[in-house]
Amino acid sequence: MDTYTLSDVARILKVSPARLRYWERTDLVQAPAKVESRAEFEFRDLVCLRGIVSLLEQGVPLRRIRRNVEALRERLPEIDDPLRSLRLWVEGSDRVVVRHDGILIEPDGQAVLDFGAEQGGQEGVTSIGPENGLSPRDAAAVAEESFARGCGLDSDSETFAQAIECYLEGIRLQPDFADCHCNLGAVYYNQGERSAARACFERCLEIDSQHVEANFNLANLLEEDGEDEPALLHYRAAFAADPLYPDLHINMALLYEKIGRTDRAERHWRRYLQLDASGPWADVARRRLSHSGPPEPES
Repeated sequence: MDTYTLSDVARILKVSPARLRYWERTDLVQAPAKVESRAEFEFRDLVCLRGIVSLLEQGVPLRRIRRNVEALRERLPEIDDPLRSLRLWVEGSDRVVVRHDGILIEPDGQAVLDFGAEQGGQEGVTSIGPENGLSPRDAAAVAEESFARGCGLDSDSETFAQAIECYLEGIRLQPDFADCHCNLGAVYYNQGERSAARACFERCLEIDSQHVEANFNLANLLEEDGEDEPALLHYRAAFAADPLYPDLHINMALLYEKIGRTDRAERHWRRYLQLDASGPWADVARRRLSHSGPPEPES
């Protein structure tokens, strides 16, 4: 069973240990188990804490999160982990709902219309200004602008070329811009330029060995090339950096199945369902688990 120390959780979620301890003291989250006097967080604890951080990042005040959790515990006690279920109704609002029995309801029990919680669009981008004579600080800022432009262009095959130009420009201005290398590799991969893609992912990992997307993308590429063991190493590196990445659990489960490690595969199918019980692979995960034995003690 995977467990995480307080410092592990703080690193993964990018919050301070003091903040985590405060949430525990005020009963927003359950206190973790103690192992040899040290707090050990289980995976489900990590998922719940990620829920709080996500809502805070989207502008929901902590007092409102606390109020909603208390309401759910009182009115819908059948929901085991209220924090895992809370979500914004629509992006840009601070109205919180929970999915229960296939419908969205407010914590007070009132049903709401489900217009889809994931809405959004691309923001306008700023054009790149003069490049000569930039200070390191200005060069970094322009590189960020170039990167943002690339992000707005790399999802459409018709604008792949422009996206590549933006990422190359970002790298020219800031050679150690890890995200630029990773995104450039993803565009090359989508164009079928596998060698160029691999070189970009490897360069990104030279800069940041814990880069989640680069490890994930390189692992996926290696697996497609039949290099299962190297792929697994990079999947594990991505998992160590971010165990809350749903697609990672899908890929790890499938790879473990392929190499005959069904016990490991089942663990990752369960992890995926904990993270995204209504996701596109949820039915596949349930079918896989229905053919396995009794589940391991949940974490």
